[in-house]
Amino acid sequence: QAVYFGHAFHPDVKILPPKPKEVKDNKVKVIEWPSQSPDLNPIEHLWTELKKRVRARRPTNLTQLQQLCQEEWVKIHTTHCGKLVEGYPKHLTQVKQFKGNATKF
Repeated sequence: QAVYFGHAFHPDVKILPPKPKEVKDNKVKVIEWPSQSPDLNPIEHLWTELKKRVRARRPTNLTQLQQLCQEEWVKIHTTHCGKLVEGYPKHLTQVKQFKGNATKF
């Protein structure tokens, strides 16, 4: 089952809206997203994970940085991505509880 983000935004990521028939036929799960909250977007946490992995390998030049990014990207398992999306309701609850301030997420 595909997952689409209703208002997600990241300059490097293109997320296309689902086709109306797919939504109507219930083949797509649509998650409504606050329009100006990139910190609530799971891709931001994924970028953080990628940066952490690449930084640990200490690239010394731009070519090596690009290579390590590609190597580490494919190592991030899809279950990690799924957990980020599944954790959204809990994260959103924390953000509401802390009135938009920093959370433990």
